Amino acid sequence: MRRLRRGAPDRRKRLVLAAVLFLAFLATFAVDWAVSPAADAATSSPSASSSPSTGSASTAEGPCAVSPTNGCIRGTILDSERKPASGVDVDVAGPGGFAQTATTDDAGRWSVTVTTAGQYTVSVDQDSLPKGQYLTDAADADRKVNATLNANVGQIFQLSDQQGATTSDDTSSVSAARAWQQLASGIRLGLLIALASVGLSLIYGTTGLSSFSHGEQVTLGGLLAYVFANQLGWNIWITGIVVTLLCAATGYLQDAAIWRPLRRRRISLTQLMIVTIGLSIAAQYAFQYFFGASTVRIQQGNPETVTFAGLTLTVQSYVAMGIALVVLVGTGLFLAKTRFGRATRAVSDNPALAAASGIDVDRVIRFVWTLAAGLAGLSGVMLGLVLNGVNWQTGLQLLLLMFASVTLGGLGTAYGALVGSMIIGIVVELTNLVLPGDFKYATALVILILILLFRPQGIFGRAERIG
Repeated sequence: MRRLRRGAPDRRKRLVLAAVLFLAFLATFAVDWAVSPAADAATSSPSASSSPSTGSASTAEGPCAVSPTNGCIRGTILDSERKPASGVDVDVAGPGGFAQTATTDDAGRWSVTVTTAGQYTVSVDQDSLPKGQYLTDAADADRKVNATLNANVGQIFQLSDQQGATTSDDTSSVSAARAWQQLASGIRLGLLIALASVGLSLIYGTTGLSSFSHGEQVTLGGLLAYVFANQLGWNIWITGIVVTLLCAATGYLQDAAIWRPLRRRRISLTQLMIVTIGLSIAAQYAFQYFFGASTVRIQQGNPETVTFAGLTLTVQSYVAMGIALVVLVGTGLFLAKTRFGRATRAVSDNPALAAASGIDVDRVIRFVWTLAAGLAGLSGVMLGLVLNGVNWQTGLQLLLLMFASVTLGGLGTAYGALVGSMIIGIVVELTNLVLPGDFKYATALVILILILLFRPQGIFGRAERIG
């Protein structure tokens, strides 16, 4: 009878929870249904009321659409971090005195409509480039293209953060100055990856779980910074502090609502890892739903650049590197010098022995999840400022680098994650000297495979006998 009495309230709680979730779903659907017509009307009314534009900028008329009577010359301009460069003017000249100017949108795209087939000259106005950005090839500002009707012809311009990185007189794009610049970029990338990797390594050390949703904590930090700094106009320093605390709170809530109940049910690590994969996918779709698929900027203004010791970096880059270094040193001192830090390392070394010695293992794990999420959120803020943009899959793109870093340094060791992140960051950026674009990230996969083949325990890890 006692069990029946205890079970009845539990069933009522479950029914109430199910009803609340169902009502929340209906409310979301109703809001979406109510807002969509208004949004459609808002987007359709300008086009209905506006008259055809006769200006030179094709972006004022919207994207070009091909037809039997016209063709399109279009393209994309990306900055040195492979992010869209907006506000860049592109001049197009052609037969019969044709001349138009298009301006890149927030996605870095531009397009021009032509009504006569023939050869056109596409020129990038270098004075309109973002500060600190230059054409990768100084002689590549003007290009010849052959346009035809009812067809698209595309051009992609790549920018660099180094002036004159490649010119028509250079026999090779590799130079001492560029290698020095890439080394600095590698140190910057390594420090920002380390902020997230330290938490990822601590989670593995204390729970044995490889969290595939950790990258989304980085994305969350960047997107929250966009909301507070860009949309609400908060001071960037206050934004960084608030976002870090909010992300840390999400880590606390995750452990309280998901991971601790699953641990108490003795769910296997494989099943927990599958949960993190599902959580990662759900978070990505949520980010895309609320923020869209385009890249958003935390700060609207073009970043200022500072040249020091032959290195040209943005002010945000120098500040982010300094903050990352201070936070990482502080985290290391906390783990090494404080009582709770030593307890964290004890749980990471041997959870059963730590529990037997009187350490509250659940409390330590809860703290690790909180710390890891906070550091990842801070990393997202810094990355959003350094890369001058963040989108719904920013963290996903860095996840391989984070796993390669913690594996190289040694799974479960915070110091190993720091060293591994610095090595991965430097190697990846130096690889960009010989590999174009995002191919450099494949280097992390090569390093990861080599580590698993020759030293699976990593630099600071300990070899373990299996079987």
